[in-house]
Amino acid sequence: MIETSDDVLRELRARGAILSGHFRLSSGRHSSAFVQKFRILEDPLLVERVAAALVARARGLEPTIVVSAAVGGIVLGYETARQLGTLGIFVEKENGVATLRRGFALDPADRAFVVEDVVTTGGSVREVLEVVRAQGATVAGVGAIVRRAPIEFGVPTTALLDLPIESYALESCPQCAAGLPLTEPGSRFLKPK
Repeated sequence: MIETSDDVLRELRARGAILSGHFRLSSGRHSSAFVQKFRILEDPLLVERVAAALVARARGLEPTIVVSAAVGGIVLGYETARQLGTLGIFVEKENGVATLRRGFALDPADRAFVVEDVVTTGGSVREVLEVVRAQGATVAGVGAIVRRAPIEFGVPTTALLDLPIESYALESCPQCAAGLPLTEPGSRFLKPK
């Protein structure tokens, strides 16, 4: 069972999911550390335990649907919705704009629990929140496995693990200044540079 932030950290470390180096994050920022969420998301039994921890924190919010961002959030969103007994849908990009596709829709009576794997700047979560609100639904709360910075979204927000890892704009990146090679492991990038 995942009960504490130490449990999450132990699972990440056991799977070699906390990487050191010089990384370009999905946000475009640079960091000396990267959390490879797919080391958790590749293990269905671990996803079940992680989702159970999120569900325990979300039940009191009374969500009627779980909404996540494609691609990384789909697996976590599905399992969280399964355990809550709700539908699980996801937001994806169409022509660079976050949107609901595939016949997904929200009703004004819906209370969405937005789930994310790793939050760095909160950009992906904010895009999902905008889509939920544009559909007239209410955001019940946000849940994440890891939050790299103390970001809030104006709704109840929970992270199973707060893991402060500094990130930098390109022009202030110490790894760039030292000439370290850059790796782009995020879901928006296809290959290392």
